[in-house]
Amino acid sequence: MNEVAKANERPLMVTVLAVTAIAFGALTLFSGGRNLFDATVISEAENTIGFVLWFNFLAGFAYIVAGVLLWMWKLNGVRLSAAIAGATLLVFLAMGIYVIQFDGLYNGKTVGAMVLRSSVWLLIAVLARGYWQKFRAPPKG
Repeated sequence: MNEVAKANERPLMVTVLAVTAIAFGALTLFSGGRNLFDATVISEAENTIGFVLWFNFLAGFAYIVAGVLLWMWKLNGVRLSAAIAGATLLVFLAMGIYVIQFDGLYNGKTVGAMVLRSSVWLLIAVLARGYWQKFRAPPKG
């Protein structure tokens, strides 16, 4: 196999990241959709923060796109993963500021979900970038 073919092969870890991103996106759309559109779930929810729910739901679409781009082993998948990680951290920060500035009420599940989302996307972004640098970036010099 020549060097060009090897450079275009998707490493197994990137395949795992892609499948994880797509599955995470599908689960996010399902759970976010329920939290936003299911009257029973809405009535049982306490102390939700609307902008966080909407961000997480809409981000589910970006998760799937990032996963597909990583599956195709495209640089835009690496970049989108980093953007998702950054945006998630910013929304988490905004949530903290919102809670401190206003009523101090929040749902503990939301904090847990944001910790999970932040961790998953930081991991995906860092690993995808590392694998891109190792296998796809043009040689320096």
